[in-house]
Amino acid sequence: MPLDLTLIWALLIATAVFLYVVMDGFDLGVGILFPAVRGKADRDVMVNTVAPVWDGNETWLILGGGGLFAVFPLAYATILPALYMPLILMLLALVFRGVAFEMRFRAASPASQRTWDRSFSWGSYVATFCQGICLGALVQGIRVEGRAYAGGWWDWLTPFSVLTGAALVAGYGLLGACWLIWKTEGELQLRAYRLARRLGLVTLAAIVVVSAAMPILSDAFRARWLSWPNLALAAPVPALVALLAWRFFVALDRRAEVTPFLCALGLFLMSYVGLGISLWPMIVPPAVTIWDAATHPSSQAFLLAGAVILVPMILAYTGYVYWLFRGKVAAGAPGYH
Repeated sequence: MPLDLTLIWALLIATAVFLYVVMDGFDLGVGILFPAVRGKADRDVMVNTVAPVWDGNETWLILGGGGLFAVFPLAYATILPALYMPLILMLLALVFRGVAFEMRFRAASPASQRTWDRSFSWGSYVATFCQGICLGALVQGIRVEGRAYAGGWWDWLTPFSVLTGAALVAGYGLLGACWLIWKTEGELQLRAYRLARRLGLVTLAAIVVVSAAMPILSDAFRARWLSWPNLALAAPVPALVALLAWRFFVALDRRAEVTPFLCALGLFLMSYVGLGISLWPMIVPPAVTIWDAATHPSSQAFLLAGAVILVPMILAYTGYVYWLFRGKVAAGAPGYH
């Protein structure tokens, strides 16, 4: 059986996107939680928990976007015109958030400090919400005629895309709260436990609502989840979501520190798997498959040779940084500032 390079690249890009979502998700979540935490000392601790890793986390966004451009040029040329506005807003928010991240430690006055804190927080909110908007717009489908985008400028803005945007804000907030449980201590950690419980309930409700809405969007989604034998094959996904949710709240009750974060990652993974089940093998729903959008096999092979070298390097660097900066971050301890 010949090697399917297109399938390999689809799985590689899907993995890069998932790693970006969960890794940059928790540091965006820290910014989302800023309004719930008062006091410069606590906010400094929050930022210092992500300061060593947040730049590296965004590497996966570059890999996913670059891989899409190089390997699936038709998908890239179709998705970008359909999502120009939310994508541009997302990138501007990430840049603005990055500037605020640096400047809040150099603030010359309390008023300036508050301004940069708000900028960091709102940059996190806007970037996250726009990512959710893009996801919802892609899932609901992009109009394509021939090999070009045929939709309107505002097609991305729908009730479903707004729902997925709000759901992702809650989900990233949950990741941020669980990360703070793991990395902090004292009163800040107790506050993170309380926030994690509330955001866990909101995130689970969002998963249920989005999952219920998707079969209404498309006959194909409905057939994937509600027809036999697909129903039996897909049933483990909601079952695992329920199991992870139960384990998550038990871990919070027992004041576990690492388990809530792992359960939150599991909820994101199951949601991502469910999304893959719904969309497969479409890369631009409802009509463009990964094979329709792929570049020539020789180009895929050439790029894969580079990825075989690059991806292990990124993984090794990421693993080393997380290991190097393991442990708790306490107020007054040496940090980013």
